[in-house]
Amino acid sequence: MKTTIDLQDQLLKRAKRHARQSGRPLRAVVEEGLRRVLAEPKPANSYVLPDLRAGNPDARNPLDAFAWPELRAEIYNEPGAD
Repeated sequence: MKTTIDLQDQLLKRAKRHARQSGRPLRAVVEEGLRRVLAEPKPANSYVLPDLRAGNPDARNPLDAFAWPELRAEIYNEPGAD
């Protein structure tokens, strides 16, 4: 498959020099580079979400005592929410 890519001039010069010195076509050098990059393991996500939990995780959920209509009234500050 043919495609067009834009490369930095210095990078292209180095790649052509490398291809010439190794006796391979530029296409082979580019393909090898792509294969190497794609074969590398993906880096682990370096960001770790901070643990911001509060309260006792084993405690009973206080919202379990309410039925949905009561919760909805409380959330939307509807009459009868008191």
